[in-house]
Amino acid sequence: MSGPRARVLWLAKGLGRGGAEQLLLNCVRHADRSRYEIEVAYVLPHKDALVPALAAAGVPVHCLGGAPGRRWPLRLRALLAERRYDLVHTHMPVPAVAARLLALGRRGPRLVHTEHNLWERYRLPTRWANALTYGRNDAVVAVSHAVAHGITAGGGRHRADGWLTVVHHGPDLGGAPSGPAARRAARAELGLPEDALVVGTVGNLTAKKDQASLLAAFALLRGRVPGARLVLVGSGPLEAELRARAGEGVLFAGMRADVPALLPGWDVFCLSSRQEGLPVALMEAMTSGLPSVVTRVGGIPEVLDDGVEGRLVAPGDPVALAAALGELADPLLRGRMGAAARARSESFDVAGAQRAVERVYARVLAN
Repeated sequence: MSGPRARVLWLAKGLGRGGAEQLLLNCVRHADRSRYEIEVAYVLPHKDALVPALAAAGVPVHCLGGAPGRRWPLRLRALLAERRYDLVHTHMPVPAVAARLLALGRRGPRLVHTEHNLWERYRLPTRWANALTYGRNDAVVAVSHAVAHGITAGGGRHRADGWLTVVHHGPDLGGAPSGPAARRAARAELGLPEDALVVGTVGNLTAKKDQASLLAAFALLRGRVPGARLVLVGSGPLEAELRARAGEGVLFAGMRADVPALLPGWDVFCLSSRQEGLPVALMEAMTSGLPSVVTRVGGIPEVLDDGVEGRLVAPGDPVALAAALGELADPLLRGRMGAAARARSESFDVAGAQRAVERVYARVLAN
């Protein structure tokens, strides 16, 4: 593609500190700005934690929400008419459906959608709306093969060869701290003892992340490793309920902007999720050299082999989760699996992933 830059809008539900939202920020840092003029729009005004970072990267950001928030599709329609984008890249199902409906007609922008989650896990109205409008996408990017399978099984039928592309994104931890000094600093920041076994997790406090199972597993682990600590980074609707369930040794750290600086202070990373597409938090932990205990869901087995970089367990099984965490109380096993995780993470390439997405853009815009 030559000539003027293509004008591209990235459309999301919110810009909080979730995995999909963080992926947007990671990718914009590696976008080819000589070919693509990128802007971002989002729906929920209270989910705006990443707006300053996007603005600092020179990306115009448009908030479609506000009072009354239900008028955001009208604001999206006005934005599409005013800015006359060549391509809209959607990232969450509800705004994606709106964009597909609003972009009807020969003058509408081309549409690319990134699917971050398993289709069958969406609520039924969202699944139906997806099924009715998915064919409007000129191309679809799935963050894992498991997600791609969910698309085809759920009704997102291929329009043609190459319509659906799997792209494993990755973290962008350039310059993140590591080593003994970083470990001491992270533990001091969180008030953790130097000699404690520390298990950490990152994620919104929601039912699908199932931190309730992790708390139950950690209570079992404390019976074997009395001084162990559990750090939960994140916030969400279940926070009060989870705090009521938590026993000794559990720290709720809230939403943090400095997760890469906290990771060196942990010994084991854990995800107890009941569903995932491909969690950026896991890939960040592996890049930091942490062994992981995670559930065997979604695309997780595509980046972590059981017994190599960590342990895979069934979701919703606190006993199995506790047993796997107990195995990693062994520092020699942690060291071996952590080294394997860091080696595996060398294949995570956020810059390469963005180039793959831009090849999709070029193909769509050329047709």
